[in-house]
Amino acid sequence: MDFFPDRAFVRLRNRAYGTYLYADDDGAGVILKPQRGSLQTAWQVHRVWRHDRIYILLHSAAYGRYLAVSRVTTWVDTRHHANLTVQGVYETPEQDDVLWEAAYVDNVHVVMLQASHRLLRASTQNTTFFRYVFVDHPGHYYGTMMHWTVEAIPARPLPCPSAFPIPVPTDQSATSARMIFYRRADDYGNVNPLSRSRCKFFGYSLLRLRAHLAMLLKEPIHRITLCVRAGSQGRPTPLVIDLPSNHQNIEIIVLTTLSPVDQTMAIITVALILI
Repeated sequence: MDFFPDRAFVRLRNRAYGTYLYADDDGAGVILKPQRGSLQTAWQVHRVWRHDRIYILLHSAAYGRYLAVSRVTTWVDTRHHANLTVQGVYETPEQDDVLWEAAYVDNVHVVMLQASHRLLRASTQNTTFFRYVFVDHPGHYYGTMMHWTVEAIPARPLPCPSAFPIPVPTDQSATSARMIFYRRADDYGNVNPLSRSRCKFFGYSLLRLRAHLAMLLKEPIHRITLCVRAGSQGRPTPLVIDLPSNHQNIEIIVLTTLSPVDQTMAIITVALILI
């Protein structure tokens, strides 16, 4: 029984509350929300071999960032502190804040154990931090708040891109900029590590970002597909929704639409509507 095959898409539903592990709109936080059909409840499995064992990493299908334990602690309830979970980057091979293991409770539920020998759990109901997800010491019994139902998401191909001109929206409300670091990949996804370029980008619109990078690369907008990568060790994730509401820098890998690597991404990625 393996709920986490490499590159599979899954949702994690908390057994106590029936809500889902959700990559928050700010691109940084991880919370519980009931929106099952949202791309932000989908996580892709990335398995690694470390310390003579296999670990599970989960990166968001929405923003590409990895489920990680934060160094920040806060009150879980009136009794003790615990660490928050965040959307983090996977930058070094030795990094352990993104490493998880699954301990099977039964044939449906798991307990997610962090490499620090702590576990992933929801907060107590009717507290200030009810929506937040914590990594906590296993010394206490948390009941079904520490149980997660793993829901497999069938991979479906994305629709074929249109060759017609794509209308690009304006974003008059954008006042803050973020830095976009981008690399152009070949037809098989290979990138030159020394070829990184950068540009300043205002706003959150994926379509505007795609148009902007197409202009800089002197290519038609419908000929490029954007993937986001969270750290040098992270796997590229197709970018199919608008950028997160923070203004953190983003690394983009630019693929050629309908190239072999792009078609592979389209086959294994989740469709825009997950319901």
